[in-house]
Amino acid sequence: MKELEDIIKTKSEITLAKKTVLNVSLTSVNFKDAISNVLKPFDISIEQFNVLRILRGQHGKPTNLQDIQDRMVSKMSNTTRLVDKLIIKGFVERFICEDNRRKVEIFITKQGLEALNIIDPKVLSTETELTEILTTEELNTLNTLLTKLRK
Repeated sequence: MKELEDIIKTKSEITLAKKTVLNVSLTSVNFKDAISNVLKPFDISIEQFNVLRILRGQHGKPTNLQDIQDRMVSKMSNTTRLVDKLIIKGFVERFICEDNRRKVEIFITKQGLEALNIIDPKVLSTETELTEILTTEELNTLNTLLTKLRK
C-alpha cells in the first residue's frame, strides 16, 4: 500500500511539474509577443533590442561579438546577423581595431541611443501592464522563484 501512495504522489508531482513548465512557457510566449508588438513599429526584433541595450550599457566603450553573445538573453541568436541588421538601420557601427586587425569593435550610434530613448518607455509601459495584476510582494516572490529555477 505504501508503494501505491508513493506512485500516486510521484505522479501528482510530475503533473504539477509539467503544469509549471507549461505555465512558464506559455507566459514567456505571451510576454515575448507583447514586447514584439511594441517593437514592430520600430522594425526591430527583441534580439536586436537586446543588442542595443547591451551596447548602451558599454557607455561609449567598444565591445565585440563574443561579449554581446555572452550577454544575450537568447543564446541561440546569430549575433553577427543581428549586428549587421542594426548597422543597416544606422543604430550600430563596427570598426576594425587599430591595435589588433583581427579584433572588431562594435559601438552604438547616436541614432541607436535616440531610438532606445523612444522605445524604452513603451517597453516599460508594456512590462508594467503585463505584470500589474500582481502585487509588489508577489512580483518579488515570482522573481525569486524563477531565479531559483534557473540555478
